[in-house]
Amino acid sequence: MTIPTKPSAGGLYEFCHFHTEEGDTEAMMKCAIDLMEGQQNRIEFSATSYLLILSGALVFFMQAGFAMLCAGSVRKKNTHNTMLKNLLDACGAAIAYFCVGFAFAFGGDSTATGTTFIGTTNFFGKGDISYPFFFFQYTFAAAAVTIVAGALAERCQMAAYLCYSFFLTGFVYPVVAHAVWSVAGFLSFSNPEPLLGIGMIDFAGSAVIHLTGGTTALISTYLLGSRRGRFYDLETGKELDKPKPMPGHSVSLQVLGTFILWFGWFGFNGGSALLIPATEYQSEIAAVCAINTFLASSSGCIASMLVRLIKFKRSGGHAVFDLTSAMNGTLCGLVAITAGCGTLEPWGAIIVGLVAGIMYPLASDLLIWLKIDDVVDAIPVHFVGGLWGALAVGLLSEPELTRKVTGTSHHPGFFYSLSEGHSDARLLGCQTIGVLCIIGWNTVTMLPFFLGLHRLNWFRTEAVEEIVGLDLCFNDLSHHKGEDIEQENQMRDEYLVAYEEYKLKQVQRKKHGGSTSDARSIRSGGSGISSQFVDT
Repeated sequence: MTIPTKPSAGGLYEFCHFHTEEGDTEAMMKCAIDLMEGQQNRIEFSATSYLLILSGALVFFMQAGFAMLCAGSVRKKNTHNTMLKNLLDACGAAIAYFCVGFAFAFGGDSTATGTTFIGTTNFFGKGDISYPFFFFQYTFAAAAVTIVAGALAERCQMAAYLCYSFFLTGFVYPVVAHAVWSVAGFLSFSNPEPLLGIGMIDFAGSAVIHLTGGTTALISTYLLGSRRGRFYDLETGKELDKPKPMPGHSVSLQVLGTFILWFGWFGFNGGSALLIPATEYQSEIAAVCAINTFLASSSGCIASMLVRLIKFKRSGGHAVFDLTSAMNGTLCGLVAITAGCGTLEPWGAIIVGLVAGIMYPLASDLLIWLKIDDVVDAIPVHFVGGLWGALAVGLLSEPELTRKVTGTSHHPGFFYSLSEGHSDARLLGCQTIGVLCIIGWNTVTMLPFFLGLHRLNWFRTEAVEEIVGLDLCFNDLSHHKGEDIEQENQMRDEYLVAYEEYKLKQVQRKKHGGSTSDARSIRSGGSGISSQFVDT
């Protein structure tokens, strides 16, 4: 007997009475049960699909948080440029992920294919695709690519940024997502033959998303160099005794962006519970994710602020409650808990957040000592937080929660195994291998990519453009079409004069068929700006 997709208007009794023999009670009962189970499955599928779309919308709203955080962290003369790059992140990621990214990550996802390096089907949205799942995964990809926006702010060319956005979303990130989250991935716990008998657990992406974005931010920021005047004198090119502070123009926007990201993170972590194999545990795991998310972020905020407070006090100054450190400590705690939000108990989430909050200011100070100029501290937050979060899963994952998330695992966190009288480090081993593979993959792909952009002179803006501000430059070239940008108080007249001469030489070069590679010879604009501006 073929069961229709829904019972007739006459109800279950009439339908089953019509499709079974008279007096066959057993057949009628089986018919009614089959119809009720089918209806229940349809309801559950519809609810899961709706919740995935809703969770994806929360994650997508995080783009606004990234935009506000970046806009508040840069100087006023670069605000429009920074927000445009954040907007293009979402757009570029959508096109790249639709065309090839999703296919590389989850195309042909099946246990029958065995372990594969990359997906090979579903390009350009073709084939059997779950659209709620596709949308949810797209928002994750867009989040990964946006991480780098703030790190490169105030000195990166638009062309370079667009190229990077497409490349990371279309190829680099999908390979990582395939390895960890696809059933055919070699690191995935869903693989029929998982690594070391368990595979890597990255519940919502501390490693897949944040470590990927953080590694890319570290590579690109190092190659791009610091903002002019940050570590070297703008006039002489000599190293400064102390780095020049370049605070953002709006703390209010930074706080707004932090709270938007915090809000969206509940969709980030809680929504991922809808994808675990055991559907009967989805609501329970989602609740655990929500609790762990706000506990880890809160403890990260307090720990980071206290570390700064102690540092200022020990240096002989007054007690300072640093807002920036508190905000980024919150974000670092969120990044760290993302990997284990479904497998850690609440007390474990507090520990993860506390450690992340301590690590953030230390990592931030280390970057300054290394003269790596990260405008929004994306590297300490996402690279360090993602690294610690992925490893924390191998240390603190609770046995029963781990079983409910993975469906089959009997390998808990290392500290739990010690409490049970044995030393099971398989999960910690998988996490370590996964972290090393992700860092290695991003390095071997993004390092030559950024070197190529640098070779083409597509990477860094010209010296005069950076000094007068990217908003002014792009407005003059009709890229932003915004109002005239109010210059900072310390902007010197000769810089603006030099910029006008620089533009004139650009026009003259184009009229005479000059190559774009000639730009290096006129970076200083010819008046008032010394050659050190190019070299520092």
